[in-house]
Amino acid sequence: QVQLVESGGGLVQEGGSLRLSCTASGRTYSIVGVGWFRQALGKDREVLGAIDWSGGNARYADSMKGRFTIFKANAKNTVYLQMNSLKPEDTAVYYCAAKVGYEYDSWGQGTQVTVSS
Repeated sequence: QVQLVESGGGLVQEGGSLRLSCTASGRTYSIVGVGWFRQALGKDREVLGAIDWSGGNARYADSMKGRFTIFKANAKNTVYLQMNSLKPEDTAVYYCAAKVGYEYDSWGQGTQVTVSS
């Protein structure tokens, strides 16, 4: 089993930045990659991007390119989501998920991000 814990959410003003963390524990050796997702109130879950567990091959949804960066601190089993130039429409609960097989099998509890105008 893999356990994930997100942190770093909070309230930020429009144009500000936040860095979210996703720390994995348990059978981390089985993780293939980690993805970031978000879900705004009343909307479907949205894919933001993903990264291989090795720390390479970061890739993003087209709408996220340029403002969001995903990277990994290998020694800490932690994947980060750096978010810049935040907008009120970025307000959502942000989740990370670990891919062990072909699908995202383990999910964190989510962290709330609120961007005020």
